[in-house]
Amino acid sequence: MKKNTMILSLSVAAILVNLANADEIKKLDTVTVTAQKQEENVQKIPMSVSVFNEFAIEDKSIKSVSEIADFTPNLMLFEHGGRGITSATIRGISAPFESLDSTVGLFVDGVPILSAWGFDDGLLDIERIEILRGPQGTLYGKGTEAGAINIITRKPDNETRGKISLGIGEDNKRELSVSLSGPIKKDKLFLGISASHYQKDGFIKHAITGDMVNDQKYLYGKANFRWTPTDELDISLIISRLKYDGYAGNINLGKLGSMMFNVPAPNDREVLSNAKEKQNSTNTAYSLRAVYDISSELTFTSISTNWISEQDFLADMDKLPITMIHTQNNNEYKTISQEFRLNYSKDRLKWLAGLYFDKADNKIDILTISPPRSRDKSIEGDTYALFSSLTYPLSKKLSLVAGLRYEKEKQEFKDDLRSFKTDESWDSFTPKVALNYQYTPHIMTYISASKGYRSGGFNWMATNPIFYSYNQEELWSYEIGVKSELFHNRLILNGAIYYMDISNMQVVEHISAVESYTTNAAEASSQGFELEAIASITDTISLEAGFGYNDTKFDKFSDIKG
Repeated sequence: MKKNTMILSLSVAAILVNLANADEIKKLDTVTVTAQKQEENVQKIPMSVSVFNEFAIEDKSIKSVSEIADFTPNLMLFEHGGRGITSATIRGISAPFESLDSTVGLFVDGVPILSAWGFDDGLLDIERIEILRGPQGTLYGKGTEAGAINIITRKPDNETRGKISLGIGEDNKRELSVSLSGPIKKDKLFLGISASHYQKDGFIKHAITGDMVNDQKYLYGKANFRWTPTDELDISLIISRLKYDGYAGNINLGKLGSMMFNVPAPNDREVLSNAKEKQNSTNTAYSLRAVYDISSELTFTSISTNWISEQDFLADMDKLPITMIHTQNNNEYKTISQEFRLNYSKDRLKWLAGLYFDKADNKIDILTISPPRSRDKSIEGDTYALFSSLTYPLSKKLSLVAGLRYEKEKQEFKDDLRSFKTDESWDSFTPKVALNYQYTPHIMTYISASKGYRSGGFNWMATNPIFYSYNQEELWSYEIGVKSELFHNRLILNGAIYYMDISNMQVVEHISAVESYTTNAAEASSQGFELEAIASITDTISLEAGFGYNDTKFDKFSDIKG
């Protein structure tokens, strides 16, 4: 162990000496992000952020949202037995996929995706992916209690670009991606289009027929229309569609399930299912963004979105040749949103103010064939918010960042089978305050306190009206961080330490194999840190490393029975 440690220490020392002495080594590029809804150098904002530009996305072969976590400290993404249902966790805080809420918001060109259902994107022709760790309630609101993921499509411009990619692999994998962008009318009208097709044979075999039951296939397409009628006005309409076809769940009956049904445990990657399973889903997104430069310092932005996610699932939960637990889902989730924002930026003084509205319409139609049970339910909701943020220089090196958001949400729950209807509303103030100190032009440290929350909601799986609703969860986060650009910007080294205090924590209690409730049962705390480093070793070689640690625990817990 000592020998390995010595070798690692010598290697790191050699790299640092090389960076210090080699003036010809290429410097790392400055990375501009919109994490705080304004264009800023990522090294100057008081927040823990990971960024992947278009070159990093290609080098890392990131082709789906779930693959982002492979390169991001303290971010985990879990697919629940199939594509299109993904739960996100940042710093140990997550929401159950059965709920229609999230602790990590996914924003694709401003389109908010705030639940595990439909938490996905095709990731074609992407300019940048930003992962924001810590509460983002001040600027992003509900669904961002632990963080947010921003995906920004590259703008088409006067340069004509084209790309085609082919891929083959094991299990008869076939993949094709194409993209093309350029001007329709120079300086005025531009178009970007991209599409991909993916297909792969399954790996789970039916023990009797020998057929593979989880073949994979998806199609994705995106069109980006951009119009710049004047030098001050920039309008973009982005339309995308992602379709999964024929997926079956990548799950099997385990030891506990076999004991429950009193049957032998199945072999690995084999099922005896008597149902032809499917997981067909479609996500369609529309984003209309208009940016108007009122002056060189003042900008008005409007973002209008429409998002539709449809699921058609048939699941054999027992995976046996008898009908014990079969479910059929035909669900539809819709969200329209509108945001207006006014941004001001001059030197180190920056501020913004905004209005936000969204309307959600979620229809849940689940038929459990055995035991017989039907759920025909809907949850509709409206959300209104006012928000603002200010970056104010207190001295040449010290700046104050402060922000506040007020958000109010109302939901209506309908159980059509029981002719039951009820509504609830929740509201929250989510402030943030931070101080950042610029020791040198290349080293900055910060300290921040921010609040996030997860909306209250309804237990659509519940059969007892007593347990239909639950209250919102709230979180306070305290963070200290440092960002540095060393050796003439050939080494970027960033780190953050945080502590989070969580109240009214939402937890899921499984009452049976087909029924569970979300309830406010706990007080909890979470603490940890992140480290990230990027080094330019030579003109053609760079080194990236990241590490995250998190410890989340219940401080108090009481179950649904009290």
